[in-house]
Amino acid sequence: MCSQEGEGYSLLKEYANGFMVSQVLFAACELGVFELLAEALEPLDSAAVSSHLGSSPQGTELLLNTCVSLKLLQADVRGGKAVYANTELASTYLVRGSPRSQRDMLLYAGRTAYVCWRHLAEAVREGRNQYLKAFGIPSEELFSAIYRSEDERLQFMQGLQDVWRLEGATVLAAFDLSPFPLICDLGGDFFKDALPEADLYILARVLHDWTDAKCSHLLQRVYRACRTGGGILVIESLLDTDGRGPLTTLLYSLNMLVQTEGRERTPAEYRALLGPAGFRDVRCRRTGGTYDAVLARK
Repeated sequence: MCSQEGEGYSLLKEYANGFMVSQVLFAACELGVFELLAEALEPLDSAAVSSHLGSSPQGTELLLNTCVSLKLLQADVRGGKAVYANTELASTYLVRGSPRSQRDMLLYAGRTAYVCWRHLAEAVREGRNQYLKAFGIPSEELFSAIYRSEDERLQFMQGLQDVWRLEGATVLAAFDLSPFPLICDLGGDFFKDALPEADLYILARVLHDWTDAKCSHLLQRVYRACRTGGGILVIESLLDTDGRGPLTTLLYSLNMLVQTEGRERTPAEYRALLGPAGFRDVRCRRTGGTYDAVLARK
């Protein structure tokens, strides 16, 4: 086998095994591995971890060693036994209470998004989300699966806060917002409820949930409510001009396919939505992070 074929096969295996890596991460978060090790006074062996978590000794040891290989945990040998502790990565992003924790978003991804992604092929065939197959919930009720219990609703909301803690400062610094003294961050049923008057409306990860028609309807409502001279700040992950990258944004767009009515869009597609709604001077700015910013004026 030539080196090129070897590299291709290795890449194929990496892609094919990606779901296993995700599940290791989700399972360790679900079981509370990282919290346990963060609270422990010293590194713990697998028997102690198993006892604290109420999990099987064999399964626990396998999970811990896999987490070591993934650089989520570190292992040392003491008295002939392996003992485990969190790596800096885990302490920073996977422990509840860390100011940069992503734990809640990961739990949402494992409990809701992952279940929908099992039906990606059907979503591509049908062109619609897969809540009915995944959860027995009609596809028209977009957030019913996410909000299927109070715990799941809170998990999702906390997950959004996880992401915002890391990404929010960058996108809000993309433009000078000082000309807008009164800012409204839109949430709730913004298709029906009266919108308060404001100088700037922030739609953060909103438009990617909806069809072009519903986005146009919402943008028209925002335009009518907006004060003259005000504007709108759209925060989304922007596709490249040709729609074939970045990879993360393409994956997010597939996630919109399996979970919502919407998709990620290019800067030109956002301009095509904002212009007919009445907004002008549409400016798109890439932040270098996951999410980008689009500012338009009334």
